[in-house]
Amino acid sequence: MREINPEGAPQETSPPQKKGTKPRQAVRTIIAFGDSLTVGFQSLNEATPYARHLATLLHPDVTINIAATSGETTADMLWRFDRGVIHVAPDMVIILGGSNDIGWGLSTEVTFNNLQEMYQKALGAGIKPVACAVPSILGADFLIPPRIELNQKIQKEALHLNIPFVDLFAATSDPSDRLYNGYSYDGLHLNSKGYEKIAVAIYESVFKGK
Repeated sequence: MREINPEGAPQETSPPQKKGTKPRQAVRTIIAFGDSLTVGFQSLNEATPYARHLATLLHPDVTINIAATSGETTADMLWRFDRGVIHVAPDMVIILGGSNDIGWGLSTEVTFNNLQEMYQKALGAGIKPVACAVPSILGADFLIPPRIELNQKIQKEALHLNIPFVDLFAATSDPSDRLYNGYSYDGLHLNSKGYEKIAVAIYESVFKGK
């Protein structure tokens, strides 16, 4: 697996250990694209990207590259989408963004429009986009409704475009719609168990049985 820095230069990382024999996947190259939730941020000295967990669930022939920058809004992501995704030309891109937009008080419509443009850019380049819902939050209940509103827009657009949708909100929240405490690092970012849950949710929604 390679991790791609914000400038787009690939950096080699140690490949994950493969467990057992996985079914061969039609997809060969994947980019995990996003902000700190794709970085796998836990602290300045620790990161556990969901892509590392996902790699252990896929066939050994599948390569997952990480192109993620902490703190980015969807506008930032859109700005580097051509360089970080289109020019790399993977088979698939997993797009997870919007948490920072909500934190900055941006409208869900602005955020959705940015995500929608990324989906369309990918499709136009022959790359299969995976639309991910934004996980919930713990300790700031007023930021939960805009997440639900944004996620509804994302799900509707995924259905319209006939692309995979992964409900990371449902996968990581408790019955009160808050981020499940057992998956939380600081209320916004997830812990290792939480990022592993994201990987499992993506695998089950996009790859399992395919």
